[in-house]
Amino acid sequence: MRKIILLLTCMFGISVFSQIKVLKNETLVEIGKDNSVGLYKKEDKFTFNYQDLNTSNLNTIRSFSFENQNNDVDGLYSIIISGFTTMPASNVTLELPNDIIELHYEKNYGQPTVQFIQYINKNRKYVGKSQYLTRKQVDKIFGKSTGKSSLYQGASVAPQQYNSKPATTYKSTTKSSKARK
Repeated sequence: MRKIILLLTCMFGISVFSQIKVLKNETLVEIGKDNSVGLYKKEDKFTFNYQDLNTSNLNTIRSFSFENQNNDVDGLYSIIISGFTTMPASNVTLELPNDIIELHYEKNYGQPTVQFIQYINKNRKYVGKSQYLTRKQVDKIFGKSTGKSSLYQGASVAPQQYNSKPATTYKSTTKSSKARK
């Protein structure tokens, strides 16, 4: 009887360990990072991570993602850079699949800067804000200064059918922003 109980105990112990599965470790490739803002790539999906300055908890990290259809990463970079040369009078609004992002331009100490304002899940109640970024910081985040921009430039684009909606839609708002410094 003791041997049977010992045998059953051993069998039960082995079955407990069989419930653990080893998951595939998927890696993120860092395109660029500066302070608390970074751009990462996983397959053809790009993710911006930033420290949310809009919360009282300084450890809050937010992110927004989109796929690189129609070279959207290059398009986003171009929109941001063009805002440095001719600062828009109002925020530039970008509609992503899950979020709405506004690019808020402002001069800080005479230098043009941009800030990401994220409306989480397209809800204007939940807002995240990144730090203000200079052009040099934006170049670093997009991998222009490190050469990692080749990870998204010239990426293969899947053929699109007619009347299909692009993954990222760029819209400009007509709201007036606060006075420039």
